[in-house]
Amino acid sequence: MDTIYALASARGRAGVAVLRISGPAAFAAVKHLAGAVPEPRRSSLRTLRDGDVVLDQALVLTFARGASFTGEDSAELHLHGSIATVNAVLASLSRIPGLRLAEPGEFTRRALENGCLDLAQVEGLADLIEAETESQRRQALRVLSGAIGVRAEAWRSQLIRAAALIEATIDFADEDVPVDVTPEVLALLDALQAELAREAAGASMSERIRDGFEVAIVGLPNAGKSTLLNALAGREAAITSEVAGTTRDVIEVRMDLDGLAVTLLDTAGLRETEDRVEAIGVQRALDRAAAADLRIFLRSDDGLPMGLDPVDQDIVIRGKADAGGGVSGKTGAGVPELVAQVTAVLAARASGAALVTRERHRLAILTAIEAIESARIAVRGGATRAELAAEDLRRAIRALDSLVGRVDVEHLLGEIFTSFCIGK
Repeated sequence: MDTIYALASARGRAGVAVLRISGPAAFAAVKHLAGAVPEPRRSSLRTLRDGDVVLDQALVLTFARGASFTGEDSAELHLHGSIATVNAVLASLSRIPGLRLAEPGEFTRRALENGCLDLAQVEGLADLIEAETESQRRQALRVLSGAIGVRAEAWRSQLIRAAALIEATIDFADEDVPVDVTPEVLALLDALQAELAREAAGASMSERIRDGFEVAIVGLPNAGKSTLLNALAGREAAITSEVAGTTRDVIEVRMDLDGLAVTLLDTAGLRETEDRVEAIGVQRALDRAAAADLRIFLRSDDGLPMGLDPVDQDIVIRGKADAGGGVSGKTGAGVPELVAQVTAVLAARASGAALVTRERHRLAILTAIEAIESARIAVRGGATRAELAAEDLRRAIRALDSLVGRVDVEHLLGEIFTSFCIGK
């Protein structure tokens, strides 16, 4: 296997830049630059040279095979973070035989291939790198810690136990089996199916935490939607005017509400119009508002907009209300209370999040549930359908194995790792 290297920290001028090296020639590369290799997991300040040319004074760390992120011999060079210094050391590494620049996500892919991470942990690491809010960080860190793998292994063990009991009835089909295993098998499957159903039900909320919630501000034209958006965003994100119909497209503002990623949507005023451009904006407003996780209806003197009705937990509040009992983006009246209400609704929903975080996870669990249901029917059919039940259980096990990358995920790897930076 090639030895790879890459800049692991962000490009550009910084106090410190970290270069990562991994593979069988990692220690030889360190010796080539630093003259000696520090003891594994002990840092040492060394002068890096390319022949007679001094490159930098760097902190050098090494990690032995089996005790590194990738599972291979690895090293890190903590350089002074100037662009010139980084480029000089990268150029020197490129001239060492057997070394090459890493591809995107290649360090993490090697960690997966060497059994240091499972596929769900890889996805958790990707989410952790992208995390913008506290809730995203906590969720990603939980997945990175291996929690999905632990849960999947527990589910798998229950399926294996049920399958073993079924297989025993097949092996001894011509003999009198002293104990009827059907009650135990059905009890195992019933409990597991219920647990998987709960996990699948909460998966969509986990995905919302990862991707962010959408909150649409809707109302009639000139109800104060854009002014409210600007007040919530703390900047002039939308054009405001006394002229009705100013907002023609959906304006998005990303916010962090008590650790939750939230995108606020300012939509066109909902009304019937002969203006073709405004009509397109109204339709877009209806579509985005209908798909949003929560809607804030601004009520005006003319009432609520047509074409969209509030549903459970949607917020209906009077707009342009400079006094109490409503909200005013212009004066700020009622804005803190509105933010608190939105946060409370979304936080309550987020509390129902599952451990699994991606659509891939949810589909794998649904496949397992379907296979378990089929197995339950076969088990109730008696000994003549035992082989069908056993095959259904094997199908459920394969579905759960795909959660952590044991089977049927090769086609996913390219897509996953291209989202990583070169040095990860």
